[in-house]
This record gives sequence, structure tokens and C-alpha cells, in this order.
Amino acid sequence: MIVCTAIKKVSRKCKYAVLIGLLLSVLAWKASFTGDTNKTIDDNFAITQTEEDKLRDELNSRIAEASHTNISAEKDECPEKSPLLVGASKLTFESSLNLKDVEKENKVVTKGEYEPSDCKARHSVAILIPHRNRERHLLYLLHHLHPFLQRQQLHYAIYVIHQAGDATFNRAKLLNVGYLEAIKDFSWECFIFHDVDLVPENDHNLYICDQQPRHLVVGRNVTGYKLRYKGYFGGVTAMTKDQFFQVNGFSNNYWGWGGEDDDLRVRVEQQKMKIVRPPANVARYTMVFHKRDSGNQVNKNRMRLLRQTTKMWRVDGLNSCLYDTLSVGRYPLYVNITVNIGQPQS
Repeated sequence: MIVCTAIKKVSRKCKYAVLIGLLLSVLAWKASFTGDTNKTIDDNFAITQTEEDKLRDELNSRIAEASHTNISAEKDECPEKSPLLVGASKLTFESSLNLKDVEKENKVVTKGEYEPSDCKARHSVAILIPHRNRERHLLYLLHHLHPFLQRQQLHYAIYVIHQAGDATFNRAKLLNVGYLEAIKDFSWECFIFHDVDLVPENDHNLYICDQQPRHLVVGRNVTGYKLRYKGYFGGVTAMTKDQFFQVNGFSNNYWGWGGEDDDLRVRVEQQKMKIVRPPANVARYTMVFHKRDSGNQVNKNRMRLLRQTTKMWRVDGLNSCLYDTLSVGRYPLYVNITVNIGQPQS
């Protein structure tokens, strides 16, 4: 019994020794593994940091290079006189012409807007065209006007202001609307108020503004290329954003044909401005023949309204132009603004 008890005690001590030995071995192995792992992580971190520094340096280098390239790539200002001008051109009005043809010829125009690709334009110009039921005239004008303006190296956009409904046509109010809508798009420096049936013949007739309001139609084919009358200020006129604002725009009360351009001339004169014109041999236009529209009859009230201009110009114009915008379509060759401008007051 004593011998068996002693053997059991020795056996129990051996087990404990074996267990302790195994535990120490596991701890030693774990410590060794952890050290290697930490060393590996530290090494990897060191490599990652080195690569990150290299990437950062390369990125900074590329940014600096890109900045230098952008500075070098800034466009120079276009020359004062465009080298693309050709002078007088023979105008054609082919019956087979269609809108797709004109779009193909003007792929550089986007949503009615164009900027020169090789230089920075000196002038930003909005062309405003009042319109209703004159699609053929508009097509002919777009066909000739886009290349005409591009040769002048202008930054420009063409806005067609379409009068909805069948009320008597009101050219002047539509042009007020065009001005108010166009300045929502861009701070245009110059506005050209342009009849749809007048096509310029000579690209030396620059579509830019001056220190004084400019009248661009000295002569038309239907008048023997002579000024209609001494004070004529209609057809195509150019005024800066500030000049037009200063005279409070056009009157809104000229429903039908005639009078609104004379009213504008009186407003200009009230502000001590002087109307200037290009040379007669340059400011020539072809007027595309048409019959008078049934909705644009002669305005019988025009003379009465003209006599009131000096009293009314401050309250009748841009600051009283009320209208509803029905749609704004940004087509390849122009921006089409369709509006309801109401009815003439009885």
C-alpha cells in the first residue's frame, strides 16, 4: 500500500511537470510569433510609408505640371480686328434649305451659344429676335447670321422670343422680355435687337456695342440701301446692358406695326445719348420679302403714344414688363423663349 501511494504521488508530480513544460513552451512560441509578426507589420508599415511619400511627391509634381500647363494654355485675347472677315457676301435663300442643314454647318454652336476656340473673345453679345409665324425667315437668318458672327470672333448667343397666342404682335415688349430672360443666363455686355427678316450682307458691320447706342441698318435692298428717314432707329440696333437699362428698355404699349423704334430713339435722346452708325457701304441688309402678317397690323395709336414718351418712359418699360414664360427650349442653334405677354389695353 505504501509503495503504491508513493508511485501515485510521483506520477502526479510528473503530470504537473509535463503540463508546466507544455505551458512554458506555448508561451515562448507565442512570444516569438508575436515578435516576428510585429516586426513584419513594422517592416510593412515602413514600406507603405515610403511608397506613400513617393506617391505624394509624384502627385504634387503632376499638380504643379498641370497648373503650369493650364497657365500656358490660357487663350490670348482675340485680335481687335478679326482676320476671318471677308467683307460683302452674296446671300442665298434656297427653298430647299432646312434646319438640319444649318445645324450641320454649325456644329460648333451649342444651345444657341458660341465662343472662339483659339482665342478669348473681346465681346459678349446676346442677339434678341422677336418672332411669331416666321419660321422660314428665321431659318434664313440663322443660316447667314451664325457664320457671320463667328467670323467676327464673338462670344454670342441667339435668343428667339416667341409670342404665344393670337393677340396683336408686340415687337417691343418681346424684346424687353428677351433682355430680362437673357441676363438670367449670362451677364451679356451687349444686346442686338434684331428683326427676323433682315439679313446682314457685310461682316465688317460689327455686332458689338459702343459708348453710344448703335443703329446697324443704314440701308436695305428694298430702300435702295438708303436710310428710311433721318431719325430711323429700327430693324437692328445695338445697346449695352447699361444703356438699355438706363432708358428703361422699350415701351410695352406698342401693339401692332410701327412706332416702338421711334419711341426708343426718344428715350435715348432723353438720356443725352447720341445714335451712331457704321459706314453706309458696310451697314447693308437684305430684307427677305413677306406680306404683312394679319396679327401685325399698323398701330393706329403710335403717334399718340409717341407724344407721351417723355412723360411715360420712366414707368413704361423694363420695370413694368409683365409676362408669363411658357417654355424655354435650348435648341442647337438658338434659345427659344415662348411667352404670353397678354392683350392690348382697350
